[in-house]
Amino acid sequence: MQQAFRSRRRFLGLAAGALGAIGAASPLATPAAESADAFPAHPIRFIVPFPSGSGTDTTARMFAKRIGELTGQGVVVENKPGGNGFIGVRTALNAPPDGYTVFIGSNSTLSTNAAIFRKLPYDPLTDFAPITLLSRGPCVIIVPANSPYRTLTELLEDARKRPGALNYGSGSISYTIYSEWLNELARTKATAVPYKGAGDAINGVMAANVDFAVVDASGAIELVRGGKVRALAFTAPRRSPLLPGVPSIVEAGLPDFLPYNWVAAAVSAKTPPAVVKRLQDLFAQAGNAPDVRDYYTRLSAELILSSPAEMRQFQKNEIQRWKRLVTVAKIPPQ
Repeated sequence: MQQAFRSRRRFLGLAAGALGAIGAASPLATPAAESADAFPAHPIRFIVPFPSGSGTDTTARMFAKRIGELTGQGVVVENKPGGNGFIGVRTALNAPPDGYTVFIGSNSTLSTNAAIFRKLPYDPLTDFAPITLLSRGPCVIIVPANSPYRTLTELLEDARKRPGALNYGSGSISYTIYSEWLNELARTKATAVPYKGAGDAINGVMAANVDFAVVDASGAIELVRGGKVRALAFTAPRRSPLLPGVPSIVEAGLPDFLPYNWVAAAVSAKTPPAVVKRLQDLFAQAGNAPDVRDYYTRLSAELILSSPAEMRQFQKNEIQRWKRLVTVAKIPPQ
């Protein structure tokens, strides 16, 4: 537990420093129908705005299993991909605000969208009540297994010589911003090819339908290890022990390119505070299980387990960070 607490504090501190420079819900259940002590009295559902296989989906299933074991109630994960996460958000926010529909979102839906869309059909700060930050992990820059590029330098040098000729897979607006940030830092120009999620973007790289992609490391590590794709850089200051042969982004020559993905849990802002607190307690208990901590350690990711207040402040900071990155990378509003 102390390890998770220290990890959480370290993560939030790093984020603050960097920022200096939404089981099916029962129609009979209502917020007043049962006390928080009796929650949950029937199955819960987790709404994930991305396809199965994404890092967000993997985290949702990990916690769904554990919370189901803790409560004796089923926890069903429903994937609602597409529309820049709007479909999943709408599904979660249209459900009864009783805590039985939990949104498992990421930086895209809970921060980045607010920085890139002129008119967002929801507000990640006022429409959602935060439960907890769950995890954070770095990315990898991948190319097809048969790609001619064996280093990040080779990829970027070719991209400079042939502006617009190379393309990249993007699983969400966050990945588009990551890739355009890479273009800006490396003085290159590559063309975005949109996908419904990071898993689909990885499949696009495996099929050699795109030249490269910046993706969540947790969804690509086993494919890299199995030779299905080639990783050119791990976007962290140090190498991952799971990918010892992949250079850190510092070694690859772009020390300022440090994109990461985070996953968090939230519910409708109309959910009773006592139920939100009960959910936070359940996520904390689930996250403190040794096998859950070990899972994230193996992925070279951090387990956070923040309070709702810490998550809300982190969201605010992240939105401002993304707004700055959008400006720096000259990404036009959507």
